[in-house]
Amino acid sequence: MAPREYVLTLDCTERPGIVYAVSGFLAERGCDIVDIKQYGDRRGGHFYMRVHFEAPAAGGTEALEELTLEEGFAPVAERFGMAWRLRPAGEKTRVLLMVSKFGHCLNDLLFRARIGELPVEIVAVVSNHDDHRGLVEWHGIPYHHIPVTAGSKPESEAKLLALVDSYGVELVVLARYMQVLSDALATRMTGRVINIHHSFLPSFKGAKPYHQAWERGVKTVGATAHYVNAELDEGPIIVQQVIEVDHTHSPEDLVAVGRDAECKALSNAVRWHCEGRVILNGNRTVVLR
Repeated sequence: MAPREYVLTLDCTERPGIVYAVSGFLAERGCDIVDIKQYGDRRGGHFYMRVHFEAPAAGGTEALEELTLEEGFAPVAERFGMAWRLRPAGEKTRVLLMVSKFGHCLNDLLFRARIGELPVEIVAVVSNHDDHRGLVEWHGIPYHHIPVTAGSKPESEAKLLALVDSYGVELVVLARYMQVLSDALATRMTGRVINIHHSFLPSFKGAKPYHQAWERGVKTVGATAHYVNAELDEGPIIVQQVIEVDHTHSPEDLVAVGRDAECKALSNAVRWHCEGRVILNGNRTVVLR
């Protein structure tokens, strides 16, 4: 049987011996480290690590091998008080996309997933409009239209959570979904919902932010991908994408450039999350690229 590859991510209080303990555990089992990233936050006294390694085939199923590795590593994790996760490298994350009327991020993620650029399985798309049903169903993905009004929001979110449970969703991506999630939903899904917005916030809020930016003569256009929390557009930032512009750009040009920035920032955030590269650190993130 061919060797299998795994990704181990962990974080814990900083102290001597962590790298030695992890690498020693892997070496004792004949594992070969393919890639390792680590960060010691001296200000916060916390340590973060991501290890991509190859394990020699030991017979049995992949699930059994993974369980054996988990059982073996548990004492190491307990000794250092680690929060940790072990997954097969390349395992696809079950993702649910949410979208409203702007479809550029949706289309970009669908395409990247289709060609295998993202380690995701898009299991469903939810929208408060019916505009993108044809596109989504052409990709062979279920499309759920859940209208949202001020009075129906609790009922709509209950339907969403039912879909999350029924599809076994691991990550929800707001691909320009223009409804605010409730505090209760954001809290329940902490670290499992990614949103995208233009980086003009909070400078240019409300309608037509790119037109507002043009009026002010901005020199950069950008986008921010972040985890959702109870504070609107204030969740831990995963990635920001910035593109330079100048006086020759019309408002429509800024909108087009902004679409590119939003697509790139969101796809990077989804990829890094699903590859186990993003670890929450309070209201910040550590991205082990």
